[in-house]
Amino acid sequence: MIVAENLTRVYDMGKVTVQALRGVSFTISRGEFVGIMGASGSGKSTLLHLLGLLDRPTAGKISLGGMDTGTLNDRQRTRFRLKRLGYVFQDYALVPELTVEENVFLTSMVRGTAKEQYMNETLEILKRIGLSDRMKHKHNELSGGQQQRVAIARAIVNKPEILFADEPCANLDSESSKNVLDLFKQINREMKQTIVMVSHEEWHQEYFDRIIILRDGEILSDGPPA
Repeated sequence: MIVAENLTRVYDMGKVTVQALRGVSFTISRGEFVGIMGASGSGKSTLLHLLGLLDRPTAGKISLGGMDTGTLNDRQRTRFRLKRLGYVFQDYALVPELTVEENVFLTSMVRGTAKEQYMNETLEILKRIGLSDRMKHKHNELSGGQQQRVAIARAIVNKPEILFADEPCANLDSESSKNVLDLFKQINREMKQTIVMVSHEEWHQEYFDRIIILRDGEILSDGPPA
């Protein structure tokens, strides 16, 4: 499903060069729920952005679903992301002018999905996450936890091959964080959804099938939770 080979990412910051990743390699199988963890500056968000095709590696190779992503041009990468990947960010990234259902079906509409299909799929996923009664509400009428659940619904409504989540609980309290992680685990188990999630919270480990811990841009450990 995901194959990372000797990934390196170097940022040129004027007179300073920052090596965010130093030859990282691993494989993630279909249906795994993988946590990427490490201290601030360890390279975990950089790694997620590379895997999610939001950035390009300085060196190395990334294969997603058998596709060598290094062969894709910018337009092909955009189409690949739209059709095959899903994303959840810590700031929710909802469009404030749109209702809950409009935020969820927005990407389906952009993809050219038939209206009847994306409306049905939106209702189905909102029922699954317990927000069908909030379909006509806007983001300022929702709690932080509810907003993040809408963001998750938007990410999975098109049944992506891989769901990427970058610190999705960073702006939530403990109870809302648990609700979001419970939802991720439910999606992972019931839909066999492959999920790669960046986290810095130790208690999140109980939700992951496997944890890749980074330190100074290198893999410190890779295996099941302790």
